[in-house]
Amino acid sequence: MKIASFNINGVKARLPVLLDWLRDSAPDVACLQEIKSVDAGFPRAEIEDLGYSVETHGQKGFNGVAILSKLPLEDVSRGLPGNAADEQARYMEATVIGARAIRVCALYLPNGNPAPGPKYDYKLGWMDRLRDRAAHHLATEEPAVLCGDYNVIPRDLDAARPDAWRRDALALPRTRAAWHRLTHMGLTEAFRARNAAGGHYSFWDYQAGAWDRNDGIRIDHHLLTPQAADLLADCWIETGLHGREKPSDHVPVWIDLRA
Repeated sequence: MKIASFNINGVKARLPVLLDWLRDSAPDVACLQEIKSVDAGFPRAEIEDLGYSVETHGQKGFNGVAILSKLPLEDVSRGLPGNAADEQARYMEATVIGARAIRVCALYLPNGNPAPGPKYDYKLGWMDRLRDRAAHHLATEEPAVLCGDYNVIPRDLDAARPDAWRRDALALPRTRAAWHRLTHMGLTEAFRARNAAGGHYSFWDYQAGAWDRNDGIRIDHHLLTPQAADLLADCWIETGLHGREKPSDHVPVWIDLRA
């Protein structure tokens, strides 16, 4: 089962790029972030025509996540538990029914800037809630994947210019500590399980030629429960998009599970 996470940064603006990518790369499951569309406005029909089931958790103009699947989806839930007052559309789950059922959790973690401030407090609180949700999935002892745009640079290794991000919410010590509390629960960070070297990025700023200079950061991640990690065949970043029209400020990050 090939699962791709892709921050599309506006599904309507980039629908032709998205449809071409789905045709060419054909993920079994695609988790999208920043769809920036209400559920009713999502271009469902065009994607369904390619053989995908579509589930969304949208919000007008901001945020929003979606799960597209060629395999059946069951038990869809929307919203990250732990704060009934949170109206931001950043999290959803569904069980993908393949040879082995996989619980797929699609997320768009808050950016948190400017920090310090209310937005950073919201980011840290959201990460605490995500840790609680991860604990639930670990307790079920079933394969689960928590994937998406985490807006976290885990280590200096994950930035082309680490010093440029020292005061950014994506790399502050409290952010990295919250990330390590999450991974130290027993989750496997799929990319680092397969790639130890630096120089691999999933996001490039639109400005100052960052894409062409590969001045990027790695903030899109797949975290796996032990049962999902046992199924991991590979994880990679779709770097082949360099040299083509830039599809977003992110590129897809993939895992291949033997499921």
